[in-house]
Amino acid sequence: MDLFDQHRHEVTAAEAPLAARMRPRTLDEFVGQDAIVGPGRLLRRAIQADQLSSLIFYGPPGTGKTTLARIIANTTKAYFIAINAVLAGVKEIREAIATAQENAACIVSARFCS
Repeated sequence: MDLFDQHRHEVTAAEAPLAARMRPRTLDEFVGQDAIVGPGRLLRRAIQADQLSSLIFYGPPGTGKTTLARIIANTTKAYFIAINAVLAGVKEIREAIATAQENAACIVSARFCS
């Protein structure tokens, strides 16, 4: 990240909607879903140990699916792509799959990929 990227990132973060700025960023800040991410629960331990493979969150809007996914991505070495499968087209989903496959190949071959 160069100086201009850093400045652009800071400006974008400062101008983000209030809901985005107030979004929980850690498991300790995340409220609700204690049955799966509460202290000592299996998913929480897997996140903290960075031992996750693939997850699909399903549920109505506003239940914390995207927030939890972002927390997982920030806590682990995971690469996060936000896709709304209802609104995204086939092209976007195929691009996300291709990106995931490329990242997996980088990890398996232990080479640096951008």
